[in-house]
Amino acid sequence: MYAIVKSGGKQYRVERGQRLLVERLPAEEGADVALEPILYRSEEAIFDREGLANVKVTAKVLAHVRGEKLRVFKFKPKRGYKRRTGHRQDLTQIEVTEIAAGRRKAAKAAGEGEKAPAAGAKPAGRAAGKGEKAPAAGAKPAGRAAGKPKAGEGAGKAKAGEGAGKAKAGEGAGKAKAGEGSKPARAPKTQRPTGTKAKKEATGDGS
Repeated sequence: MYAIVKSGGKQYRVERGQRLLVERLPAEEGADVALEPILYRSEEAIFDREGLANVKVTAKVLAHVRGEKLRVFKFKPKRGYKRRTGHRQDLTQIEVTEIAAGRRKAAKAAGEGEKAPAAGAKPAGRAAGKGEKAPAAGAKPAGRAAGKPKAGEGAGKAKAGEGAGKAKAGEGAGKAKAGEGSKPARAPKTQRPTGTKAKKEATGDGS
């Protein structure tokens, strides 16, 4: 049986009684801290949110220590730049005291048993609701049928008005045509002689 926990942005595989160094925790020496599990493995693997909610990983703070010193050297060529620094990380030593997982199957079965009667009662309510709404649904077509003749009457009136307007327009067009026919006919134009005949007539020479 083991678990994978997350602490300080890192993941650790832990077992009961194991000691390890993690990032500095805000807890005093001798205090118990709860670690965040992301996987639990025993007879079966648990990694979903519902199952991990029942998993508890507890650890005890043994001491606050510092890690090994790291040497940091910076150098830039042709500039005479050299820097040397050191770093020691703040750590916390803990010991895993308990890894436990609650029973979720029994809780699920109990929850399903409680929800079963409520689920069976819903169809009855729906059926009752449908029965009440049925008369209202049947009354709508009657109202619509009564309203349809009115729409037809309005359309007939509109067509009658259009027919009357067309008849008036036809009468006006007939009158205009009649007025055009009563105008007097114009006399045909006489053609004037041209060329040599016209010159002879003008001089009076018949020969």
